[in-house]
Amino acid sequence: MTGHESRYFTLSLESLRAIGGWAADCAERALSVFEARTGADSRPHAAIEGIREFAGGGKRSTRLRSLAVQANAAAREIGDPAAAAAARAAGLAAASAYTHPLADVHQTKHIVGPAAYAALALELDHDGDPRVADGEVRWAIVHAPSEARAVLLQMPARQAGKSRLDTLLYELDAGIRARNLPQDA
Repeated sequence: MTGHESRYFTLSLESLRAIGGWAADCAERALSVFEARTGADSRPHAAIEGIREFAGGGKRSTRLRSLAVQANAAAREIGDPAAAAAARAAGLAAASAYTHPLADVHQTKHIVGPAAYAALALELDHDGDPRVADGEVRWAIVHAPSEARAVLLQMPARQAGKSRLDTLLYELDAGIRARNLPQDA
């Protein structure tokens, strides 16, 4: 695709629910990084609980969008890169319910962003050890639902980029696309 061309595709609530449940699982793996630095701020936890409710059959309401915005606000306010990445993972997990069925590379972040930020949070929490994030990326790819792959295959592939976050986003996108996932993964 070039210029401003866009293509829409079909994206069901069932697919968004499956992706949302997986996104919550990914974000929750790093939630303790945020909570260890601020015991009283429950906004990322609330965002994860909100997407779990949606994944379990709840409504895609304005409350869920608000929980995503609040978790991202917590990320901006914390002042600690690892904790901020963990809060962003939670915010993006909640926002995954609002993935647009648009074939646009920027939409891929709605799918792989929660896992990438969680991996980054855990890496930063372990003194920047890339092996920690690499392990989280592998975990996320193995546990990704078939719906994540199906949606990513409708979108342009991510490029590697220059930052560590860009690399993690790319590795998740490429890994999920390349994996032959069983229908009920």
